[in-house]
Amino acid sequence: MTRLFLLSNSSQSGRGFLDHAMPELLAFLGGPRRLAFVPFALKDRRGYTAKVAERFAAEGVRVVGLSADARGVKALAKADAVFVGGGNTFRLVDALQRSGLLAAIRKAVKGGMPYVGSSAGTNVAAPTIRTTNDMPIVQPRRFDAIGLVPFQINPHYLDADPRSTHMGETREQRLREYLEENAAPVLGLREGAWLWREDATLRLQGANGARLFRRGREPQEYAPGADLGFLLKKR
Repeated sequence: MTRLFLLSNSSQSGRGFLDHAMPELLAFLGGPRRLAFVPFALKDRRGYTAKVAERFAAEGVRVVGLSADARGVKALAKADAVFVGGGNTFRLVDALQRSGLLAAIRKAVKGGMPYVGSSAGTNVAAPTIRTTNDMPIVQPRRFDAIGLVPFQINPHYLDADPRSTHMGETREQRLREYLEENAAPVLGLREGAWLWREDATLRLQGANGARLFRRGREPQEYAPGADLGFLLKKR
């Protein structure tokens, strides 16, 4: 069984770290667990791990930070669940590929280990990182990600402001450009929203909805509570 909890964001305006989703996240994890944390998306890995460990300690969950090497792969195997944090997606996937953890996480999750992702950690659950919002501050070996779902995700999706005088591309325009060159649909996940997958079941949850982009179709809106299981079907 594949179990995923994919957050658009870990910090919500006016609330503490993960506060907006913690009750549901704990229900997903199923009680106190040993949670392996992947901090590679930020430069300060130690500080990031400490922040996450402190937050989860308040909920009775032990966090173990993974290192980007063979020791990290071994530590992952001893964990009950894995949480891949947000930051820069290119830096994250580069470290995952170089350390061997990308393949190790894929194997563990396909074997039943619960996976939690936030922002960049949600990006890498898709087949590739081609729909990230981040700058390529490092050069990964390839754009391939973990591939825990067969569709692309765009966390922090922003709707265009009709009053804006900014002349750059909107998020919608950029995703339409992606679909000019790629066939996989893209789910624009607004802040405050997340996906909860239990094998063949995929549900949109949280305070905000999502927007689905597919080649040859107009974008489609989905509200919290929507069943998105159809996106898991391979095309």
